[in-house]
Amino acid sequence: MRGPWRIDLHSHTDASRDSKTQPRDLIERARAVGLARLAVTDHNTIAGALEARALAPDLIIVGEEIEVDSGGEVIAYYVTEEVPRGLSVEETLARLRRQGALISVSHPLDSLRGSALGLERTLAIIEQVDALEVFNARCLLAGDNRRAEALAREHGKLMTAGSDAHTLGEVGAGYLTLPPFKANAAALRASLAKAQPGGRLTGVWPHVLSTWAKVAR
Repeated sequence: MRGPWRIDLHSHTDASRDSKTQPRDLIERARAVGLARLAVTDHNTIAGALEARALAPDLIIVGEEIEVDSGGEVIAYYVTEEVPRGLSVEETLARLRRQGALISVSHPLDSLRGSALGLERTLAIIEQVDALEVFNARCLLAGDNRRAEALAREHGKLMTAGSDAHTLGEVGAGYLTLPPFKANAAALRASLAKAQPGGRLTGVWPHVLSTWAKVAR
């Protein structure tokens, strides 16, 4: 794929209990919408990401979205060892750093989502992370994404973005446009320095479908 890449750094498979998306279908959809890379970032597991990478090693970044003991979440890329949920944020970050993962904070200032760290807790760890997610397509309020981007710029943090897709129709709704990079955390980190976030908000229905998937299980 020549020229700048479009990548989505936040997606889920059926390894997350609030998604029914099969890895093979996720890959097919990502290719159909023209993504150069897709990070699979299931909740508290890398099983779905590993399955997807085995099917499409040229496309998939192994990631994980991890719930910390305070109830918020962080998100990481090029994860090689699964980090369990419920650890302190300090221990979670330490485990990710030891394996060389690139660390971001997913939807940090989403005012309607209980899994957001929020401003105070994000500021407490901001010097320990590489990036903040500044566009999450599942945020219901556009201002929450704008505030996250302003916070990232204020603190000189890299910016990540993604669809947070739990269904196929969401894939690629949030994205970054950036230079091509090799398949490792250091190369992604360098490319993110030149990234531009973009996308569209997907509204309330994806949340309804996630809730239904959870109930159905």
